[in-house]
Amino acid sequence: MDDVKKGYRDAEGDAKEAWRKSDGEEDLADKLGNAGDETREQLGNLGDDARDAADVNDDDRDRV
Repeated sequence: MDDVKKGYRDAEGDAKEAWRKSDGEEDLADKLGNAGDETREQLGNLGDDARDAADVNDDDRDRV
């Protein structure tokens, strides 16, 4: 499921970036928007990875 969410985040960011470039110009607002989208995508993926790691640790602890 996390791969699906990562793929969705990536596609969403690419679509927004393409939309911002559609006018042929890239101004400061476009750059800031792209940077914000990229940061949000990375944080979302990091959160998913951390949750997965916590789940694995819980599973390992239950087996002991």
